[in-house]
Amino acid sequence: MDYALKYRLFPTEVQREQLDWVRDTVRQLYNHALHQFNRIPESAGTVKQRVRKVRGEIPELKDWWTDLNDVYSTVLQQAVEQIATNVENLGKLKRAGYDVGSLNWKAPEEYRSFTYRQRGFELDEKSGPNGRGTLTLKKVNGETLDVPIRLHRPSPDDTDVKHATVKKDKTGAWYACLNIERDAPEKPNPGDIDVEDTVGIDLGILSFVHDSDNRAIGRLDLSDDRERLEREQRNLSRKEHGSSNWEKQRLVVAEVQKEMRNKRRDFKHKLAYAYTTVYDAVFVENLDVKPMLEGDRNGRNIHEVGWRDFITILKHHGRKHGCHVVEVDPADTTKACNRCGVKTKKPLWVREHSCPSCGYTTDRDHNAALNVWERGLSKLGVVHSESTPAETGTAVDADDFREVSASAVVETGSPCLKEPPKAANRQG
Repeated sequence: MDYALKYRLFPTEVQREQLDWVRDTVRQLYNHALHQFNRIPESAGTVKQRVRKVRGEIPELKDWWTDLNDVYSTVLQQAVEQIATNVENLGKLKRAGYDVGSLNWKAPEEYRSFTYRQRGFELDEKSGPNGRGTLTLKKVNGETLDVPIRLHRPSPDDTDVKHATVKKDKTGAWYACLNIERDAPEKPNPGDIDVEDTVGIDLGILSFVHDSDNRAIGRLDLSDDRERLEREQRNLSRKEHGSSNWEKQRLVVAEVQKEMRNKRRDFKHKLAYAYTTVYDAVFVENLDVKPMLEGDRNGRNIHEVGWRDFITILKHHGRKHGCHVVEVDPADTTKACNRCGVKTKKPLWVREHSCPSCGYTTDRDHNAALNVWERGLSKLGVVHSESTPAETGTAVDADDFREVSASAVVETGSPCLKEPPKAANRQG
């Protein structure tokens, strides 16, 4: 299992200039390699074969482009091979239905990192005060740099760092992303999993998640940060674009955005860690967020919550801690009653599930989480007993015995529905 550890670097002013020099030189090589790659006809081979052909030209480039001699060889090779990865990613987006074009040259502000593969770097975790170390980088503008690094967490024992990516973010801060490989813990056999050690999660808007154990986790409150961001963005809009004051204010805006992003990521990682260490299996809805974002309602809230990002983080922690993370079909998880299966439409403002058939009443999101939980158990193959569904007390349509006829249903959550389930049976 591969994953990255991100640490903050504290280079001196001279080291910053040298790291920037390498970053810009690698960017220029990437643009040159992309130009050469586009000149090779597709009939000459696969994408990787054409990229390898361009990579093989690096030794000849060093004869007239002498700056390349002051950059470590694997850094140059990785920059060229990144073209193949980018082309493959564009292909995936195109197959998913996105309208994508071709790769473009990278402007100086767009190319922010370079990567050492296997060699050319060394991490010393024992130099300096507690929690500090040194990352040694070879051939940075022809020199070897010893850059101070803050080790806010130790690297796992018995692991080797495979790659080291040095990155400069929009705030001007430098980071090192260390890619390590370790054995992933074995996940328990589905047949041996106890139902009590599983949980279903409904991803909501009012609360971030609501699980099948009737536990609701509230959303992260970033209202103060959002107000500050809006205030700083207004200040930025008053500056002359490209001026020194504009650049200073741009860094302020980038710092606020970074703080908000870090808070969201920290919240999601801690939540995912909690679920994947407590349970053997976690079930979550396989949501298609794109149509929701394109709608005319709640787009900002849906985007800010970041459901797909949380699912990705949840899967990562599932692999890391030996927990099954299973996505299930989200269709009708909110409509269907978990007790009897009868479906009832509920507008978004109705927060209570009150079944007009069996009278089962609970929180709307809790009912959905229970449905996600049962679907996950069935999909994963966990042995569990199902209670006998309650008899439907209202008229039903012949074509779908699990869908209550609209003529027999008082809207769930309606003030008319004072006593379950009597009001639902008022049909002459």
